Formats: sequence, C-alpha cells, structure tokens
Amino acid sequence: MRCRRPSLPALVAVVVLVCCCCGGGAGTSASPAEDVLMSGGGAGGPATRRRAASVTVPITILKSAVSEGAVCMDGTPPAYNLDPGSGAGSRSWIVNLEGGAWCNNARTCRLSKGTGRGSSDHMEKAIPFTGIMSNSRAVNPDFHNWNRVKIRYCDGGSFAGDAYNKEYGIYFRGQRIWNAVIRHLLSIGMSSADQVLLTGCSSGGLAVILHCDQLRAFFPPAGSGRQTTVKCLADGGLYLDALDISGGRSLRSYFDEIVVMQGIAQNLPPACTARMDATSCFFPQNIISDMKTPMFILNAAYDVIQISLSLAPDRADPSGSWRACKSNRSACNASQMNFLQGFRDQMVSSVQGFSRSRSNGLFVSSCFAHCQSEQLGTWNTVPGGSPTIQNKGIAKSVGDWYYNRAEVKAIDCRYPCDNTCHHIM
Repeated sequence: MRCRRPSLPALVAVVVLVCCCCGGGAGTSASPAEDVLMSGGGAGGPATRRRAASVTVPITILKSAVSEGAVCMDGTPPAYNLDPGSGAGSRSWIVNLEGGAWCNNARTCRLSKGTGRGSSDHMEKAIPFTGIMSNSRAVNPDFHNWNRVKIRYCDGGSFAGDAYNKEYGIYFRGQRIWNAVIRHLLSIGMSSADQVLLTGCSSGGLAVILHCDQLRAFFPPAGSGRQTTVKCLADGGLYLDALDISGGRSLRSYFDEIVVMQGIAQNLPPACTARMDATSCFFPQNIISDMKTPMFILNAAYDVIQISLSLAPDRADPSGSWRACKSNRSACNASQMNFLQGFRDQMVSSVQGFSRSRSNGLFVSSCFAHCQSEQLGTWNTVPGGSPTIQNKGIAKSVGDWYYNRAEVKAIDCRYPCDNTCHHIM
C-alpha cells in the first residue's frame, strides 16, 4: 500500500505545535504554565517564586452568537478566553486571534471539524497566556495589566470565510465569528477602551492583517469626541506568494482553494480586490501598503512554516533533496541556502512600501523561527532571551512602537549574522 503524504494543514499544525513547545531556547523544557521568574532570597536565603510568567485562563462559550450564524465548522458556538485587566490597564485591551493552520478541501476540513480547531466542544477548558499575553510585569512590562482576550480559532479560514458545505455539513463562518465576538467584547467593556491592540500569530497573524482596519471601524472616528488608539501586531503572518523549489507556487494554489471553498473573497480588503484577484488579496504583501490602521509586522525572515510547506513542500521535492535541509538548517547546502537567502530578500522587499509610514513598525529577524510574540523564550530578553536587532528585543520594540516612544523599523542582516536567535530548525 502506498503511504499518503501528510496534508499541508496537518503539517502546519505540527510545526506550530513544535514552535509553541520550543520557545525557551536550548536546554529548556518547562511548559508555559510552569514557567516562573526566580529572584534571589537575599542574605544567602533561597530563591523565591515571583509572579508566574503565565496565567491559565478559562474558556467562555459564546452561545448567543449561534443566532447570528456565527459558528465553528461543526455548528458549535465560538469561544474566547479573557483575563481581565487591572489598575492602569483596566481600560486597555489586547485581542488575540488564535492561529492553527487552515483547511482547503472537504477531507482536511472534516478532519479539523472533530478537533478544537473546528469545534468548541473539543477545545481545552483553560489555556495558558504567555509572552505578550502574560500577566507578569517582568515578562510583559507594557501590556501585563491590560484586558487580554484570545478569540479561539475554529473556522479554518483566518476568521474570513462565510460559506456552508451542505454535502458534509461544514460551516465556514469565520467572518461572522469575528463580528459576533468583537461586538460582544464591545458590550462588556471594550467600547470604552482607551487603547486596543489586535494580535495573532501564524494563520492568526494573517487574520490580523485581514481584520485590522475592520477593528478600527468598530470605534468612533478621529475627531468625534472620545478617541480610542487602535493598532495591530501580526506575528508570523507575512505569507509570501513565492516560487517554490520546482518553480511552482504551492502556497498560492493552496490559498486559492481556501478562498474559493470558504467564500472569503467577499470579506477581503476592497482596496486590494479592486485591482487584483481574490487569491492575491489573501496574501499580506498585497494588502499591507493600503492599510489605514497602524500595524507592526513581526516575522522571521527564514520562516520555518514557509520553508517547509511553501518553498519546499514534498510535492515540489519528489527526490527528497530538501528533506534534511527542511529539518536542520545546518544540513542545507550552498545552493539551498542561496535559495533561502533569496526568499529572505523577497520578504524584505515586500515590506518596503509598508515601512515608509511612520505609524507602522517592523521587526524582521534573521532567525529560523515562527511565532515569537507569545513565547516566554522569544518575547522578552529577560528571562527568556528574545532575538535582538541593534540591542533591542521584541517586547521592547513592540512597546516602543505602540506607545510612540521610538520609531521601530528593524530589519536584521542575513543569516548567520545574528547569534541572539532561537532557531527551531
């Protein structure tokens, strides 16, 4: 019997899982919920536990959204996890869009439908908030006391679809989930927010780019009296319409299936669809320069998801010549590394227009990584060891940008020049 190759979404999920478990750098293995900060006991005393670097937050099922047709793939209600803010942060909100791959056909979507990526019935009852979602001042100095909410991902289309597959009974209602949950959050206090930051990584990072201007539209326009500062952070979401190693466009073909099957075209940015086809407008490189809301792009120039699944997927590498390189960067030969350097250069080029706006921010590291804002090991320089560009880590860069303390347009030199990276390949 011939073995089936893993599907693209299955591989994405695996790599995201690996990334989420490796943030502490070499030699660390503690789970996020167990991460703590240690301080000296003084006068020779024992080390003492300070505030935990993460907090475990229970799930809320938004049953009222069902009446609006806002449902997961299996028809169950959408969900979110909320850790309330306190003190000076009580009128500030982080809205985090959970990532977790996509599904592009009935077979892959039926598989997702029976998991936490397609059904709130199968979601964890509580999840840890780490990195930019942490409630620790030391780990997350600029946002630790904000209201922090994660909108759970169960639509398979970066919160952008609106369709129904009658044959298999699969709902693609990501856009309705987005609208329903945001309206709900506004009703429980976010409407009076002074500050809002929309974040997300991977498919959630792509969702941030697609929905950033939509979020701003939920708040009163400038000059209308009350003013809310709305900004967005897309982590690991800068997916490029790049040539793969065979000269094809594997990711474009995959995205095209998602856009068509899930009815995403109607919800894409009009400024893009007025001049390009819908699939092109699912790629961030064709959206970001037209955005009106301030955006920070955080991305690894050698994004391991895109290397493994877009640049060198199995179907583009029938001989398996890239198999070792995809799992271990030190196994890449000179020709392969030159190809990857070309991808890095394409990523840098794709943000040139975007970077001209003073309101936008950039942190493009030369790391082999994916999703860096929610990991203790990559978000902050202390205690984890964030990658740094010009001696500034990710948390400090994002905070400086959000609060207008400094302009942040950080683009790293080519690999292997940066020894502060936490490589996961």
